[in-house]
Amino acid sequence: MPVSSATKPTPTPHAFWDRTNLALFSGIAVTRGMDYVSTRNFQARGRQEILLPDEVVNNSAGFASLEAAGTMTSIGISYLLHRTCHHTLERWMSIGHIGVTAFGDIRNYSLESRHTAQSSHP
Repeated sequence: MPVSSATKPTPTPHAFWDRTNLALFSGIAVTRGMDYVSTRNFQARGRQEILLPDEVVNNSAGFASLEAAGTMTSIGISYLLHRTCHHTLERWMSIGHIGVTAFGDIRNYSLESRHTAQSSHP
């Protein structure tokens, strides 16, 4: 006997700060922190940041603030998706943010060093 849509139990929406979102938001914060560290690492190896201006990347507090702002923006967008009952998009947006940022972190560490040749002293 088919169940009509009137008798199907409606799924209860999850709480915004549930275990899954806390894990996803923690993953975003960790990968953003790794982005900060990996960018500093490749700069120390003689590489140049191409996506952000030097005034931002070479300012430790400014760059850390940018990474924190990226994390908070992602959480804010997830909240908007949650409030508008787009729960699947809410989760996938965080998963996508983690994936893209982790890819960038891996890329930063994979770049070859470009140290300039040091002159030898006679």
